[in-house]
Amino acid sequence: MADASAQTTHSIAREWNEVLLESIRKDKARPTVHARNLFHTSVIMFDAFAVYDEEAEPFMLDGGWGDNEIDFYGVDFVEAGEERNELVEQAINYGMYRLLSHRFAGSPGASISLPEIEGLFLSHGGDLSYTSVDYISDGGAALGNFLAQHMIAFGLQDGSNEVNGYANEYYLPSNPELFIELEAGNPGLANPNSWQPINLSEFIGQSGIASEQTPEFLGPEWGNVTSFGIPESERSVFTRNGDEYSVWMDQGAPPLIDVNTTLGFEDPYQWGFSMVLRWSAHMDPADGVMMDISPASIGNLSPELFELDYEDYDLIYNWEEGGDVSEGHAQNPFTGSVYEAQTVYRGDYSRVLAEFWADGPDSETPPGHWFVLLNYVSDHPDFTPRWHGEGAELDKLEWDILSYFTLGGTVHDAAIASWSHKGWYDYLRPVSALRWMADRGQCTNPDIPNYNIAGIPLFDGWSDMVGFSDPLFPDLADIGKAKVRAWKGSDYIVNPESDVAGVDWILAENWWPYQRPSFVTPPFAGYISGHSTFSRAAAEVMTVITGDPFFPGGMGEFLAPQNEFLVFEDGPSQDVVLQWATYRDASDQCSLSRIWGGIHPPADDIPGRRLGLQVATYAISKADYFINLSSSGPTITCAADLSGNGSIGVEDMLSLLSSFGTTVDEFGSSADFNSDGIVGVDDMLAFLSLYGTTCP
Repeated sequence: MADASAQTTHSIAREWNEVLLESIRKDKARPTVHARNLFHTSVIMFDAFAVYDEEAEPFMLDGGWGDNEIDFYGVDFVEAGEERNELVEQAINYGMYRLLSHRFAGSPGASISLPEIEGLFLSHGGDLSYTSVDYISDGGAALGNFLAQHMIAFGLQDGSNEVNGYANEYYLPSNPELFIELEAGNPGLANPNSWQPINLSEFIGQSGIASEQTPEFLGPEWGNVTSFGIPESERSVFTRNGDEYSVWMDQGAPPLIDVNTTLGFEDPYQWGFSMVLRWSAHMDPADGVMMDISPASIGNLSPELFELDYEDYDLIYNWEEGGDVSEGHAQNPFTGSVYEAQTVYRGDYSRVLAEFWADGPDSETPPGHWFVLLNYVSDHPDFTPRWHGEGAELDKLEWDILSYFTLGGTVHDAAIASWSHKGWYDYLRPVSALRWMADRGQCTNPDIPNYNIAGIPLFDGWSDMVGFSDPLFPDLADIGKAKVRAWKGSDYIVNPESDVAGVDWILAENWWPYQRPSFVTPPFAGYISGHSTFSRAAAEVMTVITGDPFFPGGMGEFLAPQNEFLVFEDGPSQDVVLQWATYRDASDQCSLSRIWGGIHPPADDIPGRRLGLQVATYAISKADYFINLSSSGPTITCAADLSGNGSIGVEDMLSLLSSFGTTVDEFGSSADFNSDGIVGVDDMLAFLSLYGTTCP
């Protein structure tokens, strides 16, 4: 991010968050695991703060998280001031040191990460030999040890299978491996609707960690992990081969293909995967296509579009030219001026997007990326930290703790919800689908050779069939195969610091996503897009906790310097400044980047954005319940629940209660439930008001 910092010092919470992000960058690329690490560390910080705060309520220490029972007897009251801050900081220092030392002990980057973790601990006066957990007698340091002890214990039984290195327990792929370096097309694909492992001579994950084996599906059973704010009523349980898969906030199945009934290009499966292939032709500035990438022209996409069915996604995306139907913003609300146009080559913009949001080598993974954005906003000179944008200004420590807790819980639940869909629906990636479609031939004209209704669509100037005497494909064995204009692939890049693959005609059976040759595509199912889920959920959190949909000053920016930023190949050919007026604009841009990068079709994207919105609603309400600041409280929409007779159904009430971690018995419902199984609206509103929540 561009340096927006006007501050010279950071809180201890921020310092520990930065060390965590650095440790993630040196670890394996595991978005699920690191979303969990980001949340668990935020709980350590939050509970260290909450036990000494008059308004906040501890989250883990209240014993209501999963099956986690903790005997916690509270601490002596300490007036707000330097002494209390010192206790909180001691608790954070010891708690974070103990937990991170445990979590990253087996990391590939442990030789670097562990000394950094220890160094920060010692710099804040930590004593490596101090192990007391007597928080009543010994104060903040002992409380930190106590918190870490229980978080470590909880993590060993929260459904993540941490004790066995987060290994899969029962999932098995239904397709054989694709030996992408050795064979053209996808001749071994048995099920064109299911995920396929990809074999590489050397696989290097998104964090730069090498492996010579075909990577397994990462986290197909992550739906079993204990969530933060998703109510049990949102869980569906499905069974495959006798094994259970929990799916949270089920978005339904992705578009599947039936070779006997497909409509060809009009089929959502073929339309969506073909769009990934079509956008691959945009990855070259030499085509001369220019576009304005400022908030004056892009962003401000209506979330109502997320409710469309697959058949109507052409109303969201520009299939041929790229991008979406967003129209930008009329003016910067902070300055009152129109946004200045920034016209760049589409080939530079699309490549920068693909790499910026890819969270590639040495990255903090997608959930960590939004903590980077949060820290960027927190440092911005135009930002004032007020919870929900209201009330008194918070000091750095309190803002960091509350914002990390809310964002951490949200990305944790986004991982659970998204990966629960990945594990159950088990959907394949574009590289598998498109090579399989190319093997079928073309689906456009039954009067020319190699017609198959499940094949690649033909469009003048972009896709065609190899004919006799084709100067680009003289091999007679290629006659009748589908050819497309697309990014030529990593075979054309010898030196990434100087070479550009460019776009030209290639055989569709050899198509390669805009990725490194040692990576190709993430090792887990595509549906639902984790990037879309994480980003939309995080954008909603940023909007709510800051009280403003816009970045400070009306603009967030990132500079991609000319001929320096790109890693997969040389470029961009000019400076490109990614710009976002709102957090939602950044989220939507992230989603588009995954299509340009060849990683997701639209069918993975839109349900992910929709799911992210739902995750954020629950997580923000849950976090605000424990934060419990007198100046704020979540607002929920009740119109869909209230019937004409002024009552709410029992199931809706139970769902609401569970979102606050509350059961009917705890609520004392006997006086409120009538014989007809209905809760009166007045009772409902009275309950909500206990949590500072309104229901307009």
